[in-house]
Amino acid sequence: MLDANTLRLFREVAESGSFTAAAELLGYTQSAVSRRIAALERDAGGPLFERLARGVRLTPAGAALHRHAVAVLDRLERAGEELAAIHGGRGGTLRVGAFATANVDLVPRTLKQFAARRPGVELRLVEDLTGRLMERLRAGALDVAVISDYPAGLPADAPRTVLLREDRLFVALPAGHRLAGDADVDLRDLAEETWIEAAPRGQPTLLVTACAAAGFTPRSGLRVAGWAGKFGCLAAGLGVTLVPELAARAVPPDLVLRPLRGMAPVRKVYAALPEQPLPAALELVELLGQWETCTTASPT
Repeated sequence: MLDANTLRLFREVAESGSFTAAAELLGYTQSAVSRRIAALERDAGGPLFERLARGVRLTPAGAALHRHAVAVLDRLERAGEELAAIHGGRGGTLRVGAFATANVDLVPRTLKQFAARRPGVELRLVEDLTGRLMERLRAGALDVAVISDYPAGLPADAPRTVLLREDRLFVALPAGHRLAGDADVDLRDLAEETWIEAAPRGQPTLLVTACAAAGFTPRSGLRVAGWAGKFGCLAAGLGVTLVPELAARAVPPDLVLRPLRGMAPVRKVYAALPEQPLPAALELVELLGQWETCTTASPT
């Protein structure tokens, strides 16, 4: 039977040229080694060693098996090392998913910290909406997902979740805006402004929710998906927009970022994990939870 222990015994006999030497090295009796090799030769269909006056040497069949045994045992040893590294959080691949705004600063900065701690872990990152990230996580295609509870809350069947932070809203204004010099801004004072939006019409957004709470419907202007495009429109004086705190670091210095006064809605940001998370995933979540104290974004 070609199990790993038998292959190790066979390799030691082949490389030492002696049943006795292999027995001493592996802690067997010489007779036990003889019986194991005889059983292996029966399974192999013929002799693997020539018995000499002093020791043994490989037959052609034994030489062929020796090549395979060395390769198999090397792969098993490497597999054991890799598994130990994965279970110890020192190796393997960590598959991370995040929604778009989390990828502005929170996730990249944390991945940089993690990579410095665990250079042996290969990192993979995908970006998607929270609902689709949860589908990937449940399907086993992600090891950790950074998600938010907006707009529909956390899924009822969400696996393990860790609250990372609350994501406040700021308003981004052109530098010459009439409210740019205020310490904070009441959203109602922006009821007549033109707003730069991101999502297609009809979909819930933080902007629509915030303005509804302030008692008005935002006047739509341009619709731009990416943050760079939205900030470009603001710099050109084409409108104003809301910016989650997670994206505050991406605001160019020629724009003004101000906190909202009063009851501005917030969303909660979570890390979602499978029921049996990898140690590397748990370590990453711990670092994600430190983002606020390490990299708090300050409005300019």
